[in-house]
Amino acid sequence: MPWYLDSAYKRNKDAPYTFYIPSKEVIGNLNIGDMVKLIFEIETRTDGYAGEKMWVEITHRDMENFKGILTNDPFNLSELKRGQEVSFRTEHICDTEYNDPYSSKWDYYFDTKIIVSKDVLERDEFNFMLRDEPRDEQDSGWSVLSGYEDDEFLNNHENLQYISIGVILNIDDSILTFIEDLPLCAYERNDNGAFYKINDYDWESYLSE
Repeated sequence: MPWYLDSAYKRNKDAPYTFYIPSKEVIGNLNIGDMVKLIFEIETRTDGYAGEKMWVEITHRDMENFKGILTNDPFNLSELKRGQEVSFRTEHICDTEYNDPYSSKWDYYFDTKIIVSKDVLERDEFNFMLRDEPRDEQDSGWSVLSGYEDDEFLNNHENLQYISIGVILNIDDSILTFIEDLPLCAYERNDNGAFYKINDYDWESYLSE
């Protein structure tokens, strides 16, 4: 079964707030004997299987170019074996064994939760955000809507999901400019595509629901 190494950098570019890659500082300190994780993909995907993330021990480094020994037993990649030599580049590294000094931002992207409507995820678009008081340490208090939902849709709890804030940031990270605004606050996207604060939002009606 032919395989190739997928680019962790490309995956991060496509989903910068949900696909972690090690910082330049961590990558710069990698040396012989260190362990890195690579993404082994299958050229012809079958049954939804898209490869495996496996650990490789570095045996050689020349700037951005590496060689290493596979330390995992692949599940489905029959052409790969534990102990096999693998050539790779910096762009292929999706994790290391070291603590990353910049990992705190990833903790925020992964662990901070928001309520989002399924319509947002289907459209890959959101136009309204409201922040209530958080319910627990992980809850940000934010609810995110596409703006196209009707009351019937929103009254069905199955149409709402509790997800990591990084998913929404992948769609539009301009909200980072006001994401720390205190509850109670609401924002809407204007005709130019920018969010503005709704200063006269009807909180009395919202809180009485």
